[in-house]
Amino acid sequence: MTAADVVKLRILVVDDEASVGNAVKLLLKFDGHEVEATQSGKEALALFAPGRFDLVFTDYAMPGMKGDQLAAAIKICAPDQPVVMITGHAGILPPSPNVDFVVGKPFRLAHLREAIAKVLPERGRGVETASHFPPSPPSPEACAR
Repeated sequence: MTAADVVKLRILVVDDEASVGNAVKLLLKFDGHEVEATQSGKEALALFAPGRFDLVFTDYAMPGMKGDQLAAAIKICAPDQPVVMITGHAGILPPSPNVDFVVGKPFRLAHLREAIAKVLPERGRGVETASHFPPSPPSPEACAR
C-alpha cells in the first residue's frame, strides 16, 4: 500500500512522550491525514467529540490515564469509534474490548497503514479486514458535558 492508496482521515494521536507522538503525527501527515496530537488522556478527552475524528491512536503506558482507560472512556461516548493502541507492551497486554487493533513498538509507517486498513476496512485499500472486539455498552451518563 502506498500513500496514494490511503483515504485521508482526521486522526487524534495521544502519547505522553512528545517525540513518539510527533513521529506518529509526522508519519500520518505524510499520507495527507489531518492529525491532532496530545500528551495525555485528559487532554485527549477534552479534544474528543463523537464524529470529530475518524480514528484515535493512543499509547498504552501513560501517567494518569493509561491507553486502555482512554479507549474505554472514548467508547462510552462513541461506541463505534476505532481506537488503535501503539505500545511497547504488545506481546504482554491482555486483549481489551475497547481497543480495535494494537501496533507494537518500534513501528514504521507501514504498520500504521496496516492498522488503519484493519480498523477502517472501507477506507484502507488492499488489506484484509481483521475481527474487532465488540465495543463496551455506553452508560446513560456518558458524554454529559
